[in-house]
Amino acid sequence: MGKIRKILIANRGEIAVRVIRTCRELGIATVAVYSEADRSAPHVRMADQAFCVGPPPSRESYLVQERILEVARRSGADAIHPGYGFLSENASFVRACEQAGITFIGPPASAMDSMGEKTRARQNMIKAGVPVVPGSTEPFATSEEARDYAVKIGFPIMLKAAGGGGGKGMRRVERLEDFDSAWRGAKSEALNAFGNDAVYIEKYLEKPHHVEIQVFADTHGTTLHLNERECSAQRRHQKVVEETPSPILTPELRAKMGEVAVQAARAVNYVGAGTVEFLVDVHRNFYFLEMNTRLQVEHPVTEWVTGLDLVAWQIKVAEGEKLPLTQAPVPNGHAIEVRVYAEDPARNFMPSPGRITTLRVPGGPNLRDDSGVFTGYTVPNFYDPMISKLSVWGPTREEAIARAKRALDEYVVKGITTNVRYLHAILSHAEFVGGDYDTSFLTRGHEALVAQAEDPQVSEAALLASVVYAYQRDQKRLRGQPADTTAAGEAGISTWRRALRHGH
Repeated sequence: MGKIRKILIANRGEIAVRVIRTCRELGIATVAVYSEADRSAPHVRMADQAFCVGPPPSRESYLVQERILEVARRSGADAIHPGYGFLSENASFVRACEQAGITFIGPPASAMDSMGEKTRARQNMIKAGVPVVPGSTEPFATSEEARDYAVKIGFPIMLKAAGGGGGKGMRRVERLEDFDSAWRGAKSEALNAFGNDAVYIEKYLEKPHHVEIQVFADTHGTTLHLNERECSAQRRHQKVVEETPSPILTPELRAKMGEVAVQAARAVNYVGAGTVEFLVDVHRNFYFLEMNTRLQVEHPVTEWVTGLDLVAWQIKVAEGEKLPLTQAPVPNGHAIEVRVYAEDPARNFMPSPGRITTLRVPGGPNLRDDSGVFTGYTVPNFYDPMISKLSVWGPTREEAIARAKRALDEYVVKGITTNVRYLHAILSHAEFVGGDYDTSFLTRGHEALVAQAEDPQVSEAALLASVVYAYQRDQKRLRGQPADTTAAGEAGISTWRRALRHGH
């Protein structure tokens, strides 16, 4: 270990931009990699050097280990930061970095082997005495074996990808009749996301909260936690809104969960940043869910309430430095993050790739927008549709919610459709405001939230379209001409609404 001079960021989008910014503050040179679809992306422009690693599909570019390592050699990078997703939890890539003499900014391969593969992590946590959600400890070789196990533990159950997280390769199955299609879908999605189609089963807990603990460890024997993040606002098992502190945790429960998270990290000799995820039931019992052996998308909210730069911590730990703290800091104030996606809530959240014709990002005190786009940028259809993360801080939860809503009111994106108004509807919902919302919150409130997400300008335009249509219809009737049918008129109005929704 020693001082790092140049870091290759093996990722794209907002996380690549975020790592580059910290590197610049630390005086470390940066190298970007990009697919052909990302040639004009912000991280490519911001880095000191940039290299193309292949065609748009991630399995032909960002996931090709040999190409990433070849760029590291050509550029003279002595370290690689994987961000999250892609190769961030790939133990074979860590070993390849070690063999090439390149520092991997993350945990050792042994810890990743123990915790990165979800079923192995469950086995290790059971041995360490950590409570886990009931379920299998191995992936299933065949759908028949998996189906038999699901019947044994009883529905509803969760199918989960063994090789990764982020909601990919995950399916909730309510009844036996739906099992086979869910199994095929989970395996296919897991293979595309992680290059590993292994799937295991967990019992589905009713109305659980998803609470995760940020842990950090150095190479000098210090392991600590940086408190929790509430991540229960999820759609299709993908986090949409995160906050800290969790509105349901008492100081006593926080301390207990933090202690277990540290115990879990120490059990596998963890180093660097990681997140131990738990499900908390209605009786406030908590169960180990998984450990993400990487930085999390939602790390900014922890940075807000602790005043720490977690990416800088990652780099300094990789250089062999000691952590500056020895115990969990007391959270200061409240932070909320919302994920802005290029998707259309009114069309079942269909991705909305395309060219951004107008972009106005909110500003003001205690507000941060981690973004990987700009006006004129074309959002590709090959990757996750998240285009930015908007996070805010406030002295209290109420003030943080108000600031986040104000910021979303200022957020303008045209040319594509986004979920900005949907996010505003979540923050305005009584259940979210009350704080005791669980992982089924967005599913239960789906229709009301999508209805509130309708753009008032679109509604006004639709009303005007209706008036114009009615006037033209009546004029034709007065002149004895055949009028347009109601269905045709409504179809025209619907077309107008879609066009306006997409900024045309």
